[in-house]
Amino acid sequence: MKRRKLREDELELWRQVARTADKLPGGDRLMPEETSKLGSVPPQKSEFAPDPLPRFQLGQTAPKRPESQPIPKSPGERLLQDGVRMDKKAHTRLKRGKLVPEARIDLHGMTLDQAHPALVRFLMTSFTRGLRLVLVITGKGQRADPYDPMPLRRGVLKQQVPMWLRMPPVAQVVLQVTEAHIRHGGSGAYYVYLRRDR
Repeated sequence: MKRRKLREDELELWRQVARTADKLPGGDRLMPEETSKLGSVPPQKSEFAPDPLPRFQLGQTAPKRPESQPIPKSPGERLLQDGVRMDKKAHTRLKRGKLVPEARIDLHGMTLDQAHPALVRFLMTSFTRGLRLVLVITGKGQRADPYDPMPLRRGVLKQQVPMWLRMPPVAQVVLQVTEAHIRHGGSGAYYVYLRRDR
């Protein structure tokens, strides 16, 4: 849409208003016929104008990302970060495979839907029977494909069981979870140390 030019009477009215108006600091007024030429008018420097920004490059202060993505931690490494909540001497004997589990459950070969209720039932029954150390066998999982484009976690149950042990109702009866010694299944099983029944 094309702008129309101001008529002579409109220009005269504008000049009268411009003569009576007080000038603002930092710039001259433009007449309406000059407003269309704003692109050619150099900007007026104001005394209130902020200092110009220093030169910068987008993202220059952002932390550098590593070249490669870290390989996900194994469940055993994550369990080590939890710390020891049971007796230290008993925990040392447990890690060395000196303590014998009082009961065991083999979840190897079960689906997640079958394994979760079986694990809950087993742990709650063991707790009510007064057992302290039980062995949960998950299996190590299938071997990872060496040609996979990204690292994958092995063993669905191996990954899921430590999370289940932190959820109610079994979280209230579990004191410590540790990866089993090689004589009791190694990384394919977990020692679950239960609390005392009060």
